[in-house]
Amino acid sequence: MDRYFLKSVALIVALAGFSTRVFSQAPAVKPPTAIVAGIPVNYDEAKVGTYTLPDVLTLNNGKKVNDAQTWLNTRRPQIVKLFETYQFGKMPGRPASMHFNVFDKGTPVFDGRVTRKQVTVYFTTDTGDHKMDILVYLPAKVTKPVPLLLMISFSPNSSMSPDDAGVKHSYMWTKDGKKIPAPKTGLGKLDVEKLTSSGYGIATIYYGDIEPDFKTGYKYGIRGYYLKPGMTTSANDEWGAISAWAWGLSRAMDYFETDKQVDAKRIALQGVSRLGKTVLWAGAHDTRFKMVIESCSGEGGAAISRRNYGENIKHITDTSRYYYQFAPNWHNYADDFNASPVDAHMLVALMAPRYLLMQTGDTDYWSDPKGEFLAAVAAAPVYQLFGENGPGASPWVAAGDTSIAFNPLGYYMHKGGHGTVPSDWDIYLAYLKKYL
Repeated sequence: MDRYFLKSVALIVALAGFSTRVFSQAPAVKPPTAIVAGIPVNYDEAKVGTYTLPDVLTLNNGKKVNDAQTWLNTRRPQIVKLFETYQFGKMPGRPASMHFNVFDKGTPVFDGRVTRKQVTVYFTTDTGDHKMDILVYLPAKVTKPVPLLLMISFSPNSSMSPDDAGVKHSYMWTKDGKKIPAPKTGLGKLDVEKLTSSGYGIATIYYGDIEPDFKTGYKYGIRGYYLKPGMTTSANDEWGAISAWAWGLSRAMDYFETDKQVDAKRIALQGVSRLGKTVLWAGAHDTRFKMVIESCSGEGGAAISRRNYGENIKHITDTSRYYYQFAPNWHNYADDFNASPVDAHMLVALMAPRYLLMQTGDTDYWSDPKGEFLAAVAAAPVYQLFGENGPGASPWVAAGDTSIAFNPLGYYMHKGGHGTVPSDWDIYLAYLKKYL
């Protein structure tokens, strides 16, 4: 279950940082065992069960991977195929008819310190449906291509930048399937000048432009467009909503490769919660992205599924909840987590040797912050093939400890619950400066 949609979410506003919303709903002490959707939730480390992770460095034929080229050429494609088949689903490539409309080619904003650009990406020849808007801010007077942080957001672009009246006013989807005008503010706010003053661009996409986030969202989103004749839903090994949102990020990359003001070889992704899963899968699948910063992606993201702690596969694939976000095949492992051909450490390892920062919260028990740390530990041997560092044999760090945050495979845990807090963005910016 994604905590952005829990009724107990406390929305704290008017805080500094790139994303000015804090989602903190976890109590100060570990919660008791609970029931969610009729399914027990375990929060006791003594009851996580026993499990053996698939060996990320063993090929399908049983041979070991001992060098970086074998990883890149053989093992990595094997793992990508497993995730496509069993967890996220296969997705199409770039549409032949996709095209871009840069309707705001560069407007000075914020007293001329920043340049705003706006782009509509049309996924099909028809410009009425199946499109997304990208809002881009760049340092003013750019003389060479700049690196950029691309965020996928829960809120429409105009809600993410309420202080800029020139941003195209758009629409958003409600959970009950209604399309309404975007509110003035939403779940997040871009701190444009902080990032652009450091020499980076920042861009955002509203995930609902790609596909609405509810069970029947495929009818209005890009998955519906690709349905085969006579089908009303994707096949068992085809894309869920998370793959659809990740696919949209790759289409944004297609645009950035045409923008001479952006260095497309230095683009980082950032997303929170289910959108943390999205950016992790997007970066794992599309190696054009140099960096991923995922926040609290939890089950189905960076947390070990075989650990029965917090949300588990049964919770997240329940048909009354988030079944639609994944390939239907993943539902087959709801009663036997150990039978899954994939686990989170394999997803994390797909980023190697590129840069990944995993950010969690020490009281975000539902998302299992320790499970994310253990995934990083298990993925580290792949980074080591390239001479890069992960957490190694480090013990699980305490909240606020940055000792392993700035590794190429980094892990950082703030004090608090689900999502981002302002201090996280100081870590993000330092990570960008080190590697991007």
